[in-house]
Amino acid sequence: MRIGAWCLAAIATLCIPGIGMAQARAEPLEISFYYPVAVGGPVTKIIDGFAAQFEKEHPGIRVRPVYSGTYKESVAKAITAHKSGVPPAAAVLLSTDMHSLIDSEAIVPFDDLVTRPEDARWLRSFDPAFMTNSLAGGRTWGIPFQRSTILLYWNKALFKEAGLDPERPPVDRRQMLAYAQKLTRTDTRGRTVQWGIQLPSSTFSYWMFQGLTIGSGIALTNPAGTITRFDDPGAVEALQFWVDLSVKFKVHPPGIVEWGATPQDFLDGKTAMAWMTSGNLGAMRDKAKFDFGVAMLPGGAGRGSPTGGGNFYIFRGAPAQQQRAALEFIQWVTAPARAAQWSIATGYIAVREDAWATPEMKKHLAEFPAGAVAREQLASSAAELSTHRNQRVTQALNRGLRDALTGAKTPAQALHDAQLEATAILRPFQR
Repeated sequence: MRIGAWCLAAIATLCIPGIGMAQARAEPLEISFYYPVAVGGPVTKIIDGFAAQFEKEHPGIRVRPVYSGTYKESVAKAITAHKSGVPPAAAVLLSTDMHSLIDSEAIVPFDDLVTRPEDARWLRSFDPAFMTNSLAGGRTWGIPFQRSTILLYWNKALFKEAGLDPERPPVDRRQMLAYAQKLTRTDTRGRTVQWGIQLPSSTFSYWMFQGLTIGSGIALTNPAGTITRFDDPGAVEALQFWVDLSVKFKVHPPGIVEWGATPQDFLDGKTAMAWMTSGNLGAMRDKAKFDFGVAMLPGGAGRGSPTGGGNFYIFRGAPAQQQRAALEFIQWVTAPARAAQWSIATGYIAVREDAWATPEMKKHLAEFPAGAVAREQLASSAAELSTHRNQRVTQALNRGLRDALTGAKTPAQALHDAQLEATAILRPFQR
């Protein structure tokens, strides 16, 4: 049974099923949830505000956000806490961590916690594109929260200086390359002072790579997360294009481009176009001193982007009352008005259809139409790379991408080696 929605007005305390009257009059039930701070835009104040407002409306529950570092650090801390017997009640972790969390028996499916018809309707309210990284074995393991796609950002002022129409971004890779050649500038010594295009290649290089492979119609893994296809000829061709941008055409910075540096490089005019998460949109809107646009990713045979970002998970080892309280908080924070508020403030995509119909969202999009582009791209999106033992598998691919981008290996050899490593990691799951 989930938390009751009724309360005793005389004591102004939410009554939790299973808690005695004496307990209800005592300290509120406290739940902690891990939240990764290493994401696009300053969000901790928003999260703190959500927690405070929830507590005001639910005086029997206290929510304690624990800012747990990067996504990688957060999942490691969450699994360690689970193994030690003191897990958080909930956590926001990468949607791609789902299989690993299930394998570790760290999380519970939401289906086991919902009991009312309205709860079941809530589970069905999220955009299907996000549920591809939230469902496994017919059960719901994660609830979409801060979800995103990759967008092409372009500087309209630099487009105009280069003789390009500032209102027309490139629609395919051939055109993106042609634009990048016009937008790349060098000084009198031949040093590049402005790059035409920039794709970050540290930390989440596999995600950027998916932006290339999806546009080529290539799926890097199967839905069950047991097989990878890193060395597919189309994937090799996509990686060769990425390498050629810097090595052959010299319109892209050489080597590894830092994930965290790319937004600032774009703001500083060091690159005229950049591939970045839609989760950076709020920060770009607030900080850019020039007019910029965002568009769906230029494609190859087609167009598309991987979805990305984090889901809410509830941890198996948390006491039942904390699990129910965590469910109450997750339902509250993903309600349409707050899903819209979160999207407007950060640039992450509102994860349910009815959030886009709220007055606040309609007003926002009337003033800032770019806020709708990531959502529009969902129609051609695909699930972010997610497998069993996902961290090890993505590390294998990231190493291959690094080797190709730094010239240590050819794209074909780098992806061949990554595929061999991934196959060995996943062999126990290929039954």
